[in-house]
Amino acid sequence: NPSPSPNPNLNPNPSPNPNLNPSLSPNPNPSPNPRDRFIPTRAGSNWSINFHYANENCRSPNQNHKAKDASSDSSKDAVAYAALLRNELLGAGIETVPDPHTDDRRHAVLSQDSHSLFRYTVHTKRVPFDSDNEVSPYSLSPLSNKSHKLLRSPRKPARKISKIPFKVLDAPELQDDFYLNLVDWSAGNLLSVGLGACVYLWSACTSQVTRLCDLSVDGDSVTSVCWNERGSLVAVGTHKGYVQIWDAAGGRKLTSLEGHSARVGALAWNGEQLSSGSRDRVILQRDVRTPPSAERRLQGHRQEVCGLKWSPDHQHLASGGNDNKLLVWNSSSLLPVQQYSDHLAAVKAIAWSPHQHGLLASGGGTADRCLRFWNTLTGQALQSTDTGSQVCNLAWSKHANELVSTHGYSQNQILVWKYPSLTQVAKLTGHSYRVLYLAVSPDGEAIVTGAGDETLRFWNVFSKTRCTKESKSVLNLFTRIR
Repeated sequence: NPSPSPNPNLNPNPSPNPNLNPSLSPNPNPSPNPRDRFIPTRAGSNWSINFHYANENCRSPNQNHKAKDASSDSSKDAVAYAALLRNELLGAGIETVPDPHTDDRRHAVLSQDSHSLFRYTVHTKRVPFDSDNEVSPYSLSPLSNKSHKLLRSPRKPARKISKIPFKVLDAPELQDDFYLNLVDWSAGNLLSVGLGACVYLWSACTSQVTRLCDLSVDGDSVTSVCWNERGSLVAVGTHKGYVQIWDAAGGRKLTSLEGHSARVGALAWNGEQLSSGSRDRVILQRDVRTPPSAERRLQGHRQEVCGLKWSPDHQHLASGGNDNKLLVWNSSSLLPVQQYSDHLAAVKAIAWSPHQHGLLASGGGTADRCLRFWNTLTGQALQSTDTGSQVCNLAWSKHANELVSTHGYSQNQILVWKYPSLTQVAKLTGHSYRVLYLAVSPDGEAIVTGAGDETLRFWNVFSKTRCTKESKSVLNLFTRIR
C-alpha cells in the first residue's frame, strides 16, 4: 500500500472535473489583499475647520446673512474660543478677537484654500525658539504668548439695538407720498413735520409742540421741509411751487421764493444757499441773502426731482429723479458733471458719507430695490446690494461707518447696515405703511421715521463712539485745519 501523502492539498482521488476542486482551480481575477489598502495621512487635516468651511460654502448668501443677524454674546465667545484653539493647535498667531461681522473676507480667503477635507501630505512649519508663539520654559501657563495677548485684548461690548421705538407720536394727515420730504431734525433739537397744510415744530427737549405756519389760507399744502445747518431757519416747499423761508425762533415768514411751476418736493441747504427740486424737472439754486432774481437753473432731469443732498465739503450737489437718474453737480456748472443710470426706478434716497470723501450712496424705488455706492472722485460704481423692497431714505451715522435705510413695498422695514461689508446690523419693524420719511438727531444717536400710518417713531440705532478706522491721512485736506 502506498504511504499517505504528506501534502493534504494533494487529493489521492482527484475529481474528473478540475474546476470542482477550489484548491487547485486557478483564479482568473485574483482579488487584492483586503489588508492592502491606502490609508491617508490625517495628521495635517483640520477636520472641524474644513467641515465648517464646507458648510459655509454650501450656504446661500441669504442664509449667511441670517446667521450673522442671529449673532449674540455666545457666538462671540465661540469666536474667541475658536481663535484660541487656532493659536494653540495651528500656530495662527491671532492677538485680537476677530469681529464676526467684519471678518468675512478673511474667512473667504481661508475657505478658498480649504476645499479638500483630506490631505495626503503633512506640511510642517519650523518656528524659531524665540518666536512669540513659543511657550517660555519658565512660564507656568500652557498657553503661548500670542494666546495671552488674545485673552488680554479688550472685548468689544455687545451691540444691542432695541427693536422697539422709545417714543411714538401721532402725526395726523402725514401724507403717504413717495416724492415728498416732510420730516427734518434741526441742530437745535427741533423736529419739523409737514402735516397737510401746516408745519409743526416738536421740541425733543421739552416735548412741546408749536404750529409754525398754516398754508390753508392760500389754498396750498406742504410738500417738503428742510432746516439750515445752524437750525435757525426752516425752508418750506409748497404744492403750488413756492419756497418759504421761516424764522423758527420768531415764528415769522422771512420771504417767499417763486420760480417753480409745480410742487417742490425736495430741498437742500448749502450754507446760505438753498436748492429746491420740483415736479417741473428743474433745480433752482438761490442765495437767501440776495434778491430772488439771482438764481441758477439746473436742468438735467426728465421727470420730477425727488431727492437733493449737498456733499459735506459743500462742493457737489447730488440729485435723484423719477427718471431713474442720479446726477452730480458742482457749485459752478449748469450741467451735471456726473450721471449714473444704473437704477431701474426713481431715486429718492441719497446720502453722502461723512467718513470718506466723495463716497455717495443711493437707493432705488420699487422696480429697483437696490442700494448702490459710488466714488464721485473717479465716477466709478463701487458695489450694490438688493434690499428686497423699495428704498425710501438713506442716512449715514455721524460716528461710525454705518448707515440706515428705510423701505416701502413690500416689507416696510428699517435696516441698519455696516459699510463696506454691507452686513445687516439690525432690522426694525413697526410701521404698517411705507417708511417714507427719515431724519437723524443732532447728536447722531437716534433717528425718527414717519409713514403713511400717521405715526412718527423714534429709534436708538447708532452709537456715539467714533469709528477708530476713520481716515487720518495727512493728504486728506478735510481732516486738517488750514
